[in-house]
Amino acid sequence: EVQLVESGGGSVQAGGSLRLSCAQSGITFADYAIGWFRQAPGKEREGVSCISLSDGSTYYADSVKGRFTISSDNAKNTVYLQMNSLKPEDTAVYYCAALEGLVAGLDVPYDYWGQGTQITVSS
Repeated sequence: EVQLVESGGGSVQAGGSLRLSCAQSGITFADYAIGWFRQAPGKEREGVSCISLSDGSTYYADSVKGRFTISSDNAKNTVYLQMNSLKPEDTAVYYCAALEGLVAGLDVPYDYWGQGTQITVSS
């Protein structure tokens, strides 16, 4: 049974930093990617960043390039999203998701989803 559990959400002032964690368990497929997505009130869900656990390739939405960094700690089965220079427009519920296969990207349907964690950035 695949399980994805996000942690690290909370409230922060603009310009601050937070680190999200996505703990993975029950993944049996050899090749997969982990992505971070977010959904703000009244907005559609958008891809933020993803990492291929097959070759380490990373992808970022233009809105977060240079501010967010995705990484993986294989020993802990955990993917992190370091978020720096946070802006009020980063406020959203953030989800981690897993995609089976060699494809890594943000514009494809992911197979498994976590429960989400709230990020609130105040000005």
